[in-house]
Amino acid sequence: MVSPVTVVKSEGPKLVPFFKATCVYFVLWLPTSSPSWFSALIKCLPIFCLWVFLLAHGFSFLGAHSSARKILAGLIFSALGDAFLIWQEQGYFVHGLLMFAITHILYSSAFGMKPLNLRAGLVITAVSTLSYILLYPYLSGPFTYLVAVYIALIGFMGWRAIAGLQLTNDLWTWTKLSACLGAVLFMVSDLTIAVNKFCFPVPHSRAIIMATYYAAQMLIALSAVECQDVEVARKRS
Repeated sequence: MVSPVTVVKSEGPKLVPFFKATCVYFVLWLPTSSPSWFSALIKCLPIFCLWVFLLAHGFSFLGAHSSARKILAGLIFSALGDAFLIWQEQGYFVHGLLMFAITHILYSSAFGMKPLNLRAGLVITAVSTLSYILLYPYLSGPFTYLVAVYIALIGFMGWRAIAGLQLTNDLWTWTKLSACLGAVLFMVSDLTIAVNKFCFPVPHSRAIIMATYYAAQMLIALSAVECQDVEVARKRS
């Protein structure tokens, strides 16, 4: 298993553009009431940097590891989703929802179905069900089923990420922990979006949503770095 210190030394420099782009987003803090292509660029810039982060490992790396390719594809759809959500008040919220739904399908496929870990699945199912019960009274029209489908997809993604975290055996790697934390933060970010949009205003919602979202995407991108070790572990399990 690669130690976290080694990871920081080897991967940290490649993430510097991502951290700078994230700082630019929070420093500029462009108003959401005036959507523009510039605000879309600033919002998507950290995700673009994560594309570069994965591409910096080489096309041969991406060609050899399907998990990394799927995570890169998920980041591409995430950027499209971010752009659509800039204009969500102009009717593009569902478009953003669809892009992120595709992202979760790609991430779920990247994390794989082994180990199954039904206990984690039951916990995520319970959390997802409670989330939908909370939101349901505030939903109407197509959002009644669109939100249900989206919760199911992100819940499934979270299950597959958490299922891979086996702290009690030699299959544990820091990348699995990264995927697990990233998936949980993604769920927190999206639940905050849903509550703020459909239920009631959440204090400092934008800061919470974007901080957890960027952290989630970074951690999931990091989880692709040791794809070879992950795939070998799956074959052993």
